[in-house]
Amino acid sequence: MSSEPKWFKIIISVMLLIVLNQVLLYIFQMKDIFLQVSYVTINILTVFVLLGLLITLRKTTNELRKSNQKLNNIFDSLDVAVWAHDLKSDNLYISQGIEHLYGYNLNEFYHDHYLWKKVVHPDDENILTERAKLIDQGKPVTSIYRILRPDGDVRWIQDRGIPTYDDKGNYNDFSAVLFDITEQKEGEERYRGIVELSPDFIAVIKDWKFNFINEAGCRLLGVESSLELFGRSILEFVSTADVRKISDALTEMEDKAREINRFELQIIRIDKKNVDLEMSVMRIPYEGRLATLVVGRDITERKKADEIIHHMAYYDTLTGLPNRNMFKEHLNNRLFNSKDEKLAVLFLDLDRFKVINDTKGHSTGDHVLQLVAKRLSEAVSDEGLVSRQGGDEFLILLNDATNDKIECISKQIINDFSQPLYIEDDEFFVTTSIGISIYPVDGEDQETLIKNADTAMYLAKDRGKNNYQYYNPKLNNYSTRRMKLEVELRKALNKDQLTIHYQPQVELSTKKIIAVEALLRWNSPKYGSVSPAEFIPIAEETGLIVPIGRWVLQKVSEQQKQWKKAGISSLRVAVNVSVRQMQENCFAQDVKQVIKEHDLNPVDLELEITESIMQNIENSTIVLNELKKLGVTLSIDDFGKGYSSLSYLRHLPIDTIKIDKSFVDDICDTSNNGSIAKAIIDMGHNLGFTIVAEGIEQEEQAEFLKGNSCEYGQGYFFSKPLPAEEVFLLLEKGLDR
Repeated sequence: MSSEPKWFKIIISVMLLIVLNQVLLYIFQMKDIFLQVSYVTINILTVFVLLGLLITLRKTTNELRKSNQKLNNIFDSLDVAVWAHDLKSDNLYISQGIEHLYGYNLNEFYHDHYLWKKVVHPDDENILTERAKLIDQGKPVTSIYRILRPDGDVRWIQDRGIPTYDDKGNYNDFSAVLFDITEQKEGEERYRGIVELSPDFIAVIKDWKFNFINEAGCRLLGVESSLELFGRSILEFVSTADVRKISDALTEMEDKAREINRFELQIIRIDKKNVDLEMSVMRIPYEGRLATLVVGRDITERKKADEIIHHMAYYDTLTGLPNRNMFKEHLNNRLFNSKDEKLAVLFLDLDRFKVINDTKGHSTGDHVLQLVAKRLSEAVSDEGLVSRQGGDEFLILLNDATNDKIECISKQIINDFSQPLYIEDDEFFVTTSIGISIYPVDGEDQETLIKNADTAMYLAKDRGKNNYQYYNPKLNNYSTRRMKLEVELRKALNKDQLTIHYQPQVELSTKKIIAVEALLRWNSPKYGSVSPAEFIPIAEETGLIVPIGRWVLQKVSEQQKQWKKAGISSLRVAVNVSVRQMQENCFAQDVKQVIKEHDLNPVDLELEITESIMQNIENSTIVLNELKKLGVTLSIDDFGKGYSSLSYLRHLPIDTIKIDKSFVDDICDTSNNGSIAKAIIDMGHNLGFTIVAEGIEQEEQAEFLKGNSCEYGQGYFFSKPLPAEEVFLLLEKGLDR
């Protein structure tokens, strides 16, 4: 088939027709008779033929022009340039698109056939060398290199070159198609950067083998290079149980048509250390086949923190014994699962502990409690559960509690405590009073059993201490101090015996007072100054805490209003709220009424709730959300003493957590070095809480807390609780520290 274009054929035909016309004219000129007629006829015929050819030529030219325009438009829209070089004729064709790709005028490329090569980035010149070798071998080649445009931009070019050889093997034609792939390359680099710089484990698994793994994944598995892992089975790094997790996750994705599945598992590093991961898996196409994309986040520290928090929630940090929360849960389980089993609850209180604690200090007192815990555990052994209720109170649950077992263990404890406790060169004598309640005689639920054992313990104290007493319903008729205090407490509110002191909260970095905590005080005409630790539990148990709580809110609001008039406009006051108060249906409404009545800024009122709200989390959540809508600040007091749960805390509208004093005391303890306080600070910040440390008594504690990003603190190191008028003076002059 001829390779000439259609327009070329048309021009040749026209030229032949003109020649034919001249020949015919010459012939007819020989014949005089026909000369005039023939001349006119021939010219008319020639004109018609020429017109037909011109119309055909114009139509063909227009079609060709349109086709070329469409082709150029396509090239321009795709950022494509075409380069065609006929080596025999040395004819060069370059499409207009090269101007857009390279930034040079089209004529510059026709003028300098090597311009395309001259603008290649110096670092990519080796690519041209390899390209030339393949073309010389007659092979098509696709090259990717960078070019430098006149405006200074660097662009990525994909160059597909195809050499053509004739039947004799002569290289006679070369064509190339060039694409601008800058956006694609930059996108690949961005994603590659994201993957490689990600702190998460990212890998592609095919047939349970590594096909790709990023740098973070290599570090996590303990290898230096991904080359050490390519082709190796993931089964080398996962336990059998966790392999099943992955398999089940993939199966679940197929069965339920889920795109992504998430789960936790443990990876075994090269050095045999275990790492906990939170994994996400999904199916992806990879190199032409279906593979599994795995993304893992190291949650080892988080798991440890969860374990710490769980331990804090169920174990006493000082003694290592189960705390009251675990004790109650354990007792409930026994009551539910062993209804026919006879159980005994022993409530113990140390008789002389307060004297030791006050004279020798908290560190010695803590050491005494640790020794007491050890003696109790040895006395009970595996016959039951020993727990620390709090302070110097302990609870013991005896299983299969025959009378002989109860008597034997109670006497054993009394006898053991007759022996001194040795701390360094000092010896201390601590006795204990024990109250005993028995299931099912003295109660059928944990609350009743503990309460009755507590009541029996007060009888033991009334009878001279250092003995044990069984609960008897007639105990309610005895005039114990506890019962007398209840009577007096009922009168205290009406007789104006209650007062409020305020302890400053300071910003640790600046020592600036940012808030105060309202603390209730009771000065009884009959019993003198009664400790809140003694009368608050009575108020909660009897329900007196509800009217007392309302009174406190009123007094605090009145005081805030007075301070505001005196020029102290933005001082937040924290008020302790009992769980018993929150159980009142109208509690949130009471708070709202107080705010409205005294025209308070809600954010200046902080309500401190103890961790015991976790015991009735559903109701507490409702009330807390109602309070949050009012705009007040909410905090968890004494955090870490027993009930806190991360799974609950993260869903509660809490602003602040207050680190319990016992963990602040541990900062100066060489065996603990404040590790729990630091864990609480880190955990609290991760959950978005403000952190306040309570009970700061030494500069060392304040500096440690500040150094570990605890924002605020309170305690005797800064100021003791003060009457309102003294607080005002302190606010005027600032802390003298």
